Amino acid sequence: MTIQLKRAYDSAEPQDGFRVLVDRLWPRGVSKGRAAIDLWAKEVAPTPQLREWFGHDPARFAEFRVRYVAELEQNSAVRDLRDLTGQHPVVTLVYGARDEVHNHAVVLADYLA
Repeated sequence: MTIQLKRAYDSAEPQDGFRVLVDRLWPRGVSKGRAAIDLWAKEVAPTPQLREWFGHDPARFAEFRVRYVAELEQNSAVRDLRDLTGQHPVVTLVYGARDEVHNHAVVLADYLA
C-alpha cells in the first residue's frame, strides 16, 4: 500500500486512489462532491484538546507528534482504518491544514506506514 498526503483544497485526481479525510471537522468551503472523499475518518484526528494546544505552531510539532502518537496507540479507530486502507493499493490521506509539513496527517501517515 502506498500512502499519499493531499490538502482538501487541492483537486481530486484518479491517481489519489482511496481518499480518506482525516480531519475531525469538514474543511471550510469544500463541497462533498469536490472533495471526492471515500471515507471520513474523523475518529483518527487529534483530540480537540491536543489540536488546540498545538495550534499549528511549528515550534510545538515535535511534542505534538509524541502526544498524537500516544493518542493513536490508544485509538481503536486506527486499527479499523489500517484494515480498511490495507485493501487498497493507493490511499490518500486528505487534510485541511495549510502547513504541508507540520500537521497531523504527516504523523498519521508515518504511523500507518
